[in-house]
Amino acid sequence: MSRFETTFAQLSAKNEGAFVPFVTLCDPTFDRSFEIICTLVDNGADALELGFPFSDPLLDGPVIQAANNRALNAGHSTEDSFKLLAKVRSKYPEIPISLLLCANLIFAKGLDNFYQRCAEVGVDAVLVADIPLLAKEDYVQAAKKHGVQPVFICPPNADAKTVQGVAENSEGYTYLVSRAGVTSAENQSHATNLDTLVEQLKAHHAPPILQGFGIAQPLQVKEALQLGAAGAISGSATVKLLSET
Repeated sequence: MSRFETTFAQLSAKNEGAFVPFVTLCDPTFDRSFEIICTLVDNGADALELGFPFSDPLLDGPVIQAANNRALNAGHSTEDSFKLLAKVRSKYPEIPISLLLCANLIFAKGLDNFYQRCAEVGVDAVLVADIPLLAKEDYVQAAKKHGVQPVFICPPNADAKTVQGVAENSEGYTYLVSRAGVTSAENQSHATNLDTLVEQLKAHHAPPILQGFGIAQPLQVKEALQLGAAGAISGSATVKLLSET
């Protein structure tokens, strides 16, 4: 089984949900970022979703944009992020690691080279935020060639065809977006049809569902689990808290 499958099975056996923090690699520096990730894992993170510093993030609100800028202003590159991932994997051989990225970052390095590098440093899954299902083929092919699981986003306005496509093409986990817009800890509103989307995804045998966007309070994690999600991803709230320490 993959690391994600193993983790979800272990949590399910204990009737627990997954807590998955998101942070930007190399924010604010390489060494401090490693310390932050270690703190998250040592204090109960079940998996990690990590981003590479990027100057034009598509879905990120102001908190994560600021994290990107801190890492970039410190001079950190994509290769630095890979080196940090290798260090994290060396210390934590069992924890599932996913990347949430924009296509330009992957394209700049070349699809095959990028996914090969992911495999070398122990990345389990990659979600390309701005690649729709219609344009997935090259990315999925490159990912699977190197044993990396492709993950897709199910947006709150997904029609039946999109839900089916997300369910059938995602591996490791399925990312359910709580609402339209960009990431934010302040905007904690959630779409009213999430329960229906969860039912539809499960009907198509989607991988375990992680709900993200606007997850800033324990109650919202509880609500996600009650809807049938296997866990929740918290990005802006996590990054905001870390930036204040």
